[in-house]
Amino acid sequence: MHSTDSVRARVEVIETVWIPVGRGLRLAARVWLPETARSSPVPAILEYIPYRRRDSTRLRDDVMHGYFAAHGYACVRVDLRGSGDSDGVLEDEYLQSELDDGAAVIDWIARRPWCDGNVGMIGISWGGFNGLQIAAMRPSALKAVVSVCSTDDRYADDVHFMGGCLLGDNLSWASTMFAYNSLPPDPDVVGEGWRDTWLRRLRGSGLWLDTWLRHQRRDAYWRHGSICEDWSAVQCPVLAVSGWADGYSNAVFRLLANLPGPRLGLIGPWSHKYPHQGVPGPAIGFLQECLRWWDHWLKGIETGILREPMLRAWMQKSVPPTTRYDARPGRWVGEPGWPSANVRASSYTLQWPGVLDDGGSERAGQVMSVQSPLSVGLFAGKWCSYAATPDLPHDQREEDGGALVFTGTPLRAPLEILGAPIVELALSANRPVAMVAVRLSDVRPDDQATRITYGLLNLAHRDGSARPRPLEPGRRYRVRVKLNDVAQAFPAGHRLRLSISTSYWPLAWPPPEPVCLDIETGSSRLILPRRDPSPADDDIVFLPPEGAEPGVKRQLTTPHHNWRVIRDLAADESTLEVINDDGTVYLPDLKLELQRKALEWYRYRGIDFGSVRGETRWERGLRRGDWDVRTVTKTVLTSTATHFLLHAEIDAYESERRVFADTWTERIERDLV
Repeated sequence: MHSTDSVRARVEVIETVWIPVGRGLRLAARVWLPETARSSPVPAILEYIPYRRRDSTRLRDDVMHGYFAAHGYACVRVDLRGSGDSDGVLEDEYLQSELDDGAAVIDWIARRPWCDGNVGMIGISWGGFNGLQIAAMRPSALKAVVSVCSTDDRYADDVHFMGGCLLGDNLSWASTMFAYNSLPPDPDVVGEGWRDTWLRRLRGSGLWLDTWLRHQRRDAYWRHGSICEDWSAVQCPVLAVSGWADGYSNAVFRLLANLPGPRLGLIGPWSHKYPHQGVPGPAIGFLQECLRWWDHWLKGIETGILREPMLRAWMQKSVPPTTRYDARPGRWVGEPGWPSANVRASSYTLQWPGVLDDGGSERAGQVMSVQSPLSVGLFAGKWCSYAATPDLPHDQREEDGGALVFTGTPLRAPLEILGAPIVELALSANRPVAMVAVRLSDVRPDDQATRITYGLLNLAHRDGSARPRPLEPGRRYRVRVKLNDVAQAFPAGHRLRLSISTSYWPLAWPPPEPVCLDIETGSSRLILPRRDPSPADDDIVFLPPEGAEPGVKRQLTTPHHNWRVIRDLAADESTLEVINDDGTVYLPDLKLELQRKALEWYRYRGIDFGSVRGETRWERGLRRGDWDVRTVTKTVLTSTATHFLLHAEIDAYESERRVFADTWTERIERDLV
């Protein structure tokens, strides 16, 4: 346990600072300065994201950046080009212009009289991505990065694809940015030109989902911004952070294994949140850990941070299955390096008639077949949990009826794993395009099954995603499915269960037509990364969360969040409905009301793979006095055996008068997906 300096500086907050980035464009920033910074320059910390620093992330920013500033850092929160109050139009994720702007911002910060020339970057999700991407450009003033819930691989391990399978979150995330990009800057900041900027954004941001669907394999589009293409480019120190309920925990392991410079990894039980706000808990004193990191690399102070294990991870204890946890029981464990010599492979053979055999022998088996219904996946939860809704996987017995299931005998002793389970399958398919979804569950003595981890593989991508190849129906293949990294403890008396299905909707888009897989038992196996407890684990302790005081908000209308599975037996139609309604919030400092509501529906009918449909509707609103703007964005994605069919609409209103409308209808050929 390490304490931070209890003496905090008074902080000056500058609401809007304009940063020039070339071509006459300016980016809007909010700045926190220690009161002594103007006379005695300090290091600076940058967060650089598109989520509206003036209103949407305002209170969250107060907590984190106000805290860092009180401990001697200038903090700068910048809206990307085309977002919030910044100039320009935001046309896609991680464009080179975004990264060039970021490098220019770092140079601008380093030359301020209140900065001593040393800059760090911190960010979660988008800000974690571009922190790594800008680090690979090596701006001279950037000395360290804290990257939270991010990835090094934009194709293989992001919201768009997993194992070459198109993720349902691809539609959800595209809809999120469709809505964000529809919002105007604040007239109180940019003046009378706000409406012209708004209309340029509405006309020019485009439909990102269309772009993403036109790149269904790993090509130059996805290689851009994927730092795994050249690990050596990132030379500055990196603290990589994620949570087991997040979609980005795998990247932490790859960053530790491959970055050439100093790096540390931290993975807790959390969803897609900063760990000082971590849900499921326990949340930790993450901002204190960041201070230890910044003090070491930006101030040259010995804080002991580099004496910590390279990887600190939360070893989760067994819990009954449910869709939301306030906290996950467990303990902290540590590894001095990754890969770790303390983790060894433990093999289980898939045997007929559904047995997971830990004898390790490979003997002749029989063929077992599976052709899953589209219902497998309704209880899978979200690819990336935000803990805003009950979005974690439910009891896996709901899913196992449509899967091929292999269950082990009760464990004779406790078992702990850390890392990525691997499943090797000898199989054949009756279609040229097929997918396989593999789930590992913890089966309790009362038969409740909690999903521990899972993996997906588009079998056309069995030899890689740059040049996928169709399967030859009936031909035997040996494939390797990597499951998501995890730290999990299984008690004695519990059983391991491996479940294999040929669909996993709506977490992943299903193949063009129903598929039957033949799995050869005896020659297929599960490989677990077994870890023995270490006495050094007991030395890992974190302080409770701290932070600066946020500004005030008032909840004017009641928020509502839910996931609902609706089965219409008369029509043989099933729907997963996602409700994410934040209601209306009032920010007294800005005299501003914010309204946000998102609805999603994922449907299918019977066994008709052509009936699969994803639909989203977002409503966003801003109001101050007689300034009243609202946008509604809708997206529908369906498919045939040969094409994706995309329809989208946007409507923008000023004081209930529609001032802009546009529609898109696109037909995009399926590329072995």
